[in-house]
Amino acid sequence: MACCKVPANDKEGMASSLMGLWEKKRLIKCYGYVNGCNVEDPSTWDKFDIMNGSMGDCFKKFSLEDNTIDFLGHAVALHYSDTYLYEPAVDTIKKMQLYLNSKDRYGESPFLYPIYGIGGLPESFSRLCAIHGGTYMLNTQVDEILFDENGKVTGIKSGD
Repeated sequence: MACCKVPANDKEGMASSLMGLWEKKRLIKCYGYVNGCNVEDPSTWDKFDIMNGSMGDCFKKFSLEDNTIDFLGHAVALHYSDTYLYEPAVDTIKKMQLYLNSKDRYGESPFLYPIYGIGGLPESFSRLCAIHGGTYMLNTQVDEILFDENGKVTGIKSGD
């Protein structure tokens, strides 16, 4: 099995009182498995077929509690329903790897969020638009989307 290393920035999760000591150990083993899993290399799957085995069966391998499974499936892998538990594990493992890699790279949160709040998103988009020669217009109706001969969007038509 892969190294059971806690992701560098998951100390908060390990300090949580929401899980007992044994559950934390099982979670660390699950994290280690996910980190060490290479989709192209079946030798890293530890005798579990991630292409055909369900994610529910993968979680059973680590004897994780229901609350931990809910956290991993919905908060880490961002699934909106429990259907992922019956689907091949490979997709959820990829999503969990993305989360863990992002958490390692970006620090306290794996999610990119504007420093000054969500209002920074239109400002950032407007700046990028201007850099690339575009114009960003709020509350403007789009009458037509213009394409070039290759099907690439070249602009929009609004009014005259």
